[in-house]
Amino acid sequence: MQNTLRIAAMLLGYPTQELQEEAHALALALRDETALSRPRRAAMERLLLRMARGDLLELQAEYSEHFDRSRSLSLHLFEHVHGDNRERGQAMIDLGGQYLAEGFYLDSGELPDFIPVFLEFASCLPPREAREWLAQPGHVFAALTERLQKRHSPYAAIFAALVELGGERLDRNALEELQRNEPDDDPARLDEQWEEAPVTFGGAHEMGGPTGFTAKIRAANRPVGKEQA
Repeated sequence: MQNTLRIAAMLLGYPTQELQEEAHALALALRDETALSRPRRAAMERLLLRMARGDLLELQAEYSEHFDRSRSLSLHLFEHVHGDNRERGQAMIDLGGQYLAEGFYLDSGELPDFIPVFLEFASCLPPREAREWLAQPGHVFAALTERLQKRHSPYAAIFAALVELGGERLDRNALEELQRNEPDDDPARLDEQWEEAPVTFGGAHEMGGPTGFTAKIRAANRPVGKEQA
């Protein structure tokens, strides 16, 4: 599961030439690990091959359109759970504290709820613990899967895979609430929402929005679990 989670984290980073060059090798690693069912793995492999063959500028533009210009597709978990209210800040502190309690610290300026960071952290845990962590925001991953599928986006494969790795254990009430309260991504309304937002959270890649390649998480005190899956 470790490689699968790290590959998912890479794919949710801003597309780079480095990712393009490694995409074929990553597809092979995904196949070798067999952490996913065949349909989920095949969808992830198609996304990786698309990354390898696509025009980099077009891939970057697509990424920004999805994840920088759409609040409904935010790559920050607490954007979906708390929005811009004060509870989000405390939740961020609590999550960072949980990372430290597990013996890991962030080696970047990224926020702890940035999904690639969260996946990197989970990849350092034994599979059973990783599945428990993935299950907690499973309803967010399910909502993102649905929203990306509506846009006919291949990125939906990543979140569908995360739902599967979490054991398909979803908080149905929380999922229904996310579906009811999906943010309006109309460009005019989006600009208005951002102007009104009382709280903002940092981290920006060179073209705006979340940083590109995966933020690194290093073990502080404990070894990575040796259990495989």
